[in-house]
Amino acid sequence: MATKAGQHPQKALTARFVETVKDAGKYFDGHGLFLRVNKSGSKQWVQRLVINGKRTELGLGSPPAIPLSTARQRALENKGMAMMGGDPLAAKRSRTKQMTFTTAVEAYLEKKQSEFRNEKHGKQWRSTLETYAIPALGNKHVSAITVEDVLRVLTPIWAEKTETAKRLRGRIEKVLSWATVSGHRTGTNPAIWQGNLSELLPKPSQIAETTNQPAVAVTEISRWWSALSAREGMAAEGLRLLILTGARSGEIRGMTWDEIEFQTDPVATSATSATWTIPASRMKNRRTHRVPLSSEAITLLQRLPRLNSTNLVFFAPKGGKLSDMSISAVMRRIHEADIKSGGQGFLDPQSKRPAVPHGLRSTFRQWAAEKGYERDMTEIALAHFIGSDVERAYQRSDMFERRKQMMQDWAKFVLISED
Repeated sequence: MATKAGQHPQKALTARFVETVKDAGKYFDGHGLFLRVNKSGSKQWVQRLVINGKRTELGLGSPPAIPLSTARQRALENKGMAMMGGDPLAAKRSRTKQMTFTTAVEAYLEKKQSEFRNEKHGKQWRSTLETYAIPALGNKHVSAITVEDVLRVLTPIWAEKTETAKRLRGRIEKVLSWATVSGHRTGTNPAIWQGNLSELLPKPSQIAETTNQPAVAVTEISRWWSALSAREGMAAEGLRLLILTGARSGEIRGMTWDEIEFQTDPVATSATSATWTIPASRMKNRRTHRVPLSSEAITLLQRLPRLNSTNLVFFAPKGGKLSDMSISAVMRRIHEADIKSGGQGFLDPQSKRPAVPHGLRSTFRQWAAEKGYERDMTEIALAHFIGSDVERAYQRSDMFERRKQMMQDWAKFVLISED
């Protein structure tokens, strides 16, 4: 077991010990490396070195951002440099002075670009940081950014734009965490929430209610479908498949013909069933998702034109992917046309805001609940994670065969006005 200051350790630290130790003290490893645990529970790697004849303590970062293996490697490199007459402390100061927050953002985004779900997600990351964080932190060295600096960014929008502020805080934390691991700063990350900003800012749940996307009322869905049926164009067709499948707009707009498998009865002249398999790379949860297509969805797909120049099912006028705004525009026009004809439009029953495409998933979810479909099956249909990590490990089935009938029943309910 590792021992505190003043004692020679019987054996080196372990990753498990570093993760679980809570008692304040200094726990030694080797090459002058020790883990300092403060009374607050925060932890920091420190190395004692003799540099040019002077005993010095050098900070090496904090776990878990800097794991034991990385701390040991840095300690070994520093000891070697000092033994050769070098100055690890001066080298560290030189590195940290070169990295501003703006530079760190650019470097982080370059390294993580492939991990974003899509181009839009990456742009949202950059836009949030450029709008709110960089004006205040951009020219500061990452090594000098404090909790007070982060608060100065978050406080003005914490109450009024809570969801944006939450995302911003997380993004600042990730950039600074990257800067720490890359050797440009040390110490506790000033943007972490638990035990840090959580003590200085009100909980988001206490100052802002979760805002759901406005949905069409279940009782209005067939009337809404009737209005949609009068619309032409690829965006309208995409919106029709969106409601029939419960999919997200991005999943519909990126749909390709090779993702669809049609099954044809030998006696029939057209497909009798079909499966749409969305690859993990296009899913929000990064898991492959199978969608059973109703007979109405199959009919819709089979009447669509195809372009030789693209494999996209729903293509823009010039052959590229439809924009998110094109589908939203169809829904907005349906709402506006209903008002012009003397109706009230299609408003969310709770918020009284005009319904949007993503809200149609909520309409489906409410219908399924009212019809008594089990929660897990409905959540799987919406490609939501269900239960804990342990529960998901045991829940291997995607209930595909049972979801077939549910989606067929849903399509029949939506199209009831056309019967």
